[in-house]
Amino acid sequence: MAQQYSRRNLDFMLKEVLKVGELTQYPHFQDYTPDMFDMVLDTAEEIADKIMRPAYVESDRKQPELINGQVKVHPAVKDYMKAMGDSGMISATFHYEHGGQQLPLLVNAANEFIRGAAHNSFVMFTGLTAGSAHLIYSFGSKELQEKFADRMITAEWTGTMCLTEPQAGSSLSDVVTTASPQADGTYKIKGQKVFISAGDHDIADNIIHLVLARIEGAPLGTKGISLFVVPKFRADDAGNYTIDNDVVSTGIYHKMGQKATPAMHLTFGDKDNSVGYLVGEANRGLQYMFQMMNEARLGVGMGGTYIASAAYYAALEYAQERPQGRRLTNKNLVDSQTFIINHPDVRRMLTFQKAIVEGCIGLLFQCYWWQDMIHGLGSDSEEAKAYQTMLDLMTTVAKTYPAEYGIKAVNEGLQVFGGYGYTEDFPLEQMARDVRIMSIYEGTTGIHSLNLLGRGVTANGGKAPQLLFAEVMKTVAEAKTHEVLLPYAEKLEKELGRLQKVTMHLLGLAAQGNNEVFLADATLYMELFGVITVAWQWLKQGIVAQNAIEQQAPTGDELAFYQDKIHTMKFYFHYELIKTLSLAARLLDTEVLTVLQEEVEA
Repeated sequence: MAQQYSRRNLDFMLKEVLKVGELTQYPHFQDYTPDMFDMVLDTAEEIADKIMRPAYVESDRKQPELINGQVKVHPAVKDYMKAMGDSGMISATFHYEHGGQQLPLLVNAANEFIRGAAHNSFVMFTGLTAGSAHLIYSFGSKELQEKFADRMITAEWTGTMCLTEPQAGSSLSDVVTTASPQADGTYKIKGQKVFISAGDHDIADNIIHLVLARIEGAPLGTKGISLFVVPKFRADDAGNYTIDNDVVSTGIYHKMGQKATPAMHLTFGDKDNSVGYLVGEANRGLQYMFQMMNEARLGVGMGGTYIASAAYYAALEYAQERPQGRRLTNKNLVDSQTFIINHPDVRRMLTFQKAIVEGCIGLLFQCYWWQDMIHGLGSDSEEAKAYQTMLDLMTTVAKTYPAEYGIKAVNEGLQVFGGYGYTEDFPLEQMARDVRIMSIYEGTTGIHSLNLLGRGVTANGGKAPQLLFAEVMKTVAEAKTHEVLLPYAEKLEKELGRLQKVTMHLLGLAAQGNNEVFLADATLYMELFGVITVAWQWLKQGIVAQNAIEQQAPTGDELAFYQDKIHTMKFYFHYELIKTLSLAARLLDTEVLTVLQEEVEA
């Protein structure tokens, strides 16, 4: 299988753009040295090479099965979980007191990128386990931490998040799973959850479900939702987790992609014997779960990006080896065929893939850097509060744009392969199936678009976009000091102004009280916002590359790398940023919305 990501690009982003080594000046990260970050990525590469990549195709062909109430998954999943547990990577970013290593989230993101490019489905097992353990450490009692989370971070047990119900979907206000208080302080859980990733398997002795449910008499809506730890097996009198906790695998969903990770329909309390343990305070469950959901949302954005990365490098390799036709300037049929990479349209498709992958890496790594700076500075500092405000705004964008454009990038990769890409002879057909879910996981594109426009840009008097746009303008100002970057700095400045104009226009519609008109094209607003913020990331990368060319006088491969950065940045501005013209025109035109409203009413 072809190279699936660029370690040189990851190093560029970590060391040159975001200067990850500077994090070690803060007490939270002071036990690290920059070379230790390299060791983390080396370990990720080893796990990817030895365990994950070899199982990618086979685990798709031999998908999990529900047999006699027990799900069987590919045996390599167990090897992967053991390797991750033994290396300490599941809890690497946790605080020391929770068995972690306080690894910067930025480094861990690169670690995940390497593993995800090798096998995007396996990563879900560790991601869910880490996220659920972190949630228990953050909000659960000491007893819950010791009983459950301590055994999850070593991969002895795994974890899940159980939100969605058959009748509710994304509308968590309509969750009806119930929790009945018991005399011993526990709760009887009764209800159903659907689409539970890694909800059952045979790779661990226990599965710890984090379940949203309503305590009897709780308020309606999201304010009445509580969070519970519900293990597959609970402890007997001797402390051994051998008692069936009435968590039944009712069914397994057979998906178009990510088949190595089972998606389960789980039933809790069918025999009135499913015991749950309250996490934190009653009726605050959704508030707690948002921690894991936001972590997962960035992870989903990463998923769209690292699958697109794997697809890009597969397409690049194929284009360099596949002869077909001749150059447009050569009509001599006696000459040998040329490799398809020499055809302009193929080069365009490949450059589009590269521009999306590396631009989305920038967007996601920016979010992880903000998180690390919050840890480094302390959440009470004014600078950290500003980072948190921007992070809250951008998490929904960093989930959605890479998911949507990851799909587009993989599809372009498949197009490079032509008919062969549609066959099982090459990995693109599997990648196209795998990546498709990313725009649905952890909230659909429509849901996140409504959140961005309806809440994100309006909260606290629009403080978040004000802070973000100021950061963009800092980059624009720096880019203007380079003659080669000046036209692109001016383009981004102009497009930022266009975004502000559109935003004010839409907020004006909201002020009129017609929220359906205000939010009708929220997905287009999300795309506009994403296109511009990724252009910001590309300009940041362009500045670093141009500085390196001017100050370091690189030669050979290093010079080629920096020149390619500038070239790809230019491509993004000319081919992608220009899309803002049509998006803005649509968002500023209200006549079609009136027609749409009339069609719906008709």
